Amino acid sequence: MPKLFILVGGSLGLLGVVLGAFGAHALKARLSEASLSSWETAVSYQMYHALVLLFVGLWLLLDGPVSLRYAGMLFIAGIALFSGSIYALVLGAGSWFGPVTPLGGVTLIAAWATLIYSSLAINN
Repeated sequence: MPKLFILVGGSLGLLGVVLGAFGAHALKARLSEASLSSWETAVSYQMYHALVLLFVGLWLLLDGPVSLRYAGMLFIAGIALFSGSIYALVLGAGSWFGPVTPLGGVTLIAAWATLIYSSLAINN
């Protein structure tokens, strides 16, 4: 599981840089300011949570609690739902993607709560 989270975190970080550059260069002339701002929000959230996935993977390598596995999976799902739905909406996907974004946000909140819960297992 640690390897998965480190691999996915690194891949999402790489993809975040690519999508950020794509938005800044290829989409800048084609999107409204509001759409470009949404794109940037999706990239930012993807990058923040890619870094957290790396952290989760490294913590698991150091014998972190099992609950971290749930946090990592929630982070992956949350990124896909939140950032993925925003990318889809900006690129013209159907409006049915709209309700997916808040579901992704709730999933990210659950991931953070699970990360906090995992920290309670630390023995000092």
